[in-house]
Amino acid sequence: MDERALDKIGYGLYIVSSRSGDRFNGQIVNALIQTTCGPFTIAVSINRENFTHQCIEESGIFSVSILSQDTDMKFLGTFGFRDGREVDKFSGCTYRIGTTTAPIVLDNTLAYLEVQRTGQLELTTHTLYVGEVVEAEIIREGIPMTYAYYHEVKGGKTPERAATYIPGLHGRSR
Repeated sequence: MDERALDKIGYGLYIVSSRSGDRFNGQIVNALIQTTCGPFTIAVSINRENFTHQCIEESGIFSVSILSQDTDMKFLGTFGFRDGREVDKFSGCTYRIGTTTAPIVLDNTLAYLEVQRTGQLELTTHTLYVGEVVEAEIIREGIPMTYAYYHEVKGGKTPERAATYIPGLHGRSR
C-alpha cells in the first residue's frame, strides 16, 4: 500500500483545548471535520495518551481555535510537541474562558468554536469526539493554516501521537 496517498487528504491545523478542573490544556490537531449543519456538529480525533483526551473525558467540553497561516513555529511547537502534564501551555498565550468554561486560545486565531461533547467512538489509539457547536466567533480575517502549508512551507513535522502519523515518515515533511 502506498501510504503517501493519505497525504492527499486535505486538513486544517487547529488547537483543541479543554479543562480538567482548574487546569487547562490544548493541543494541535488536524483530524477535525464538520459533520452536520443542523445543529452544527464537528468531530475531532484525539490520542488517548494525550492530556487533552483526559480533559475532554472529564469536562465534556472543548474549544477549537482555527489557526492563521502566519502562526510561527515556536507557538505551534508549544501546543504540538509539549506534554500538558509537564508544562502549562497557556502561560504566555492570550486566551479567554468561553461560555462552556473551555479555554479558548486567541493568539494566532482567526475564529473559534465552543463544543459540547454529544458522543464518541473509540478507535485503535484515538477517540473520535463528536460535539455540538454551541458558540462560534470570528476573531480576525486571514488565511487558515492547512496541514500541507505547515509541512511544505514551514517544514513542520508530524508528532507520533497525531492521528495522521505514518511510521517511517516521522521527522520529515509528509
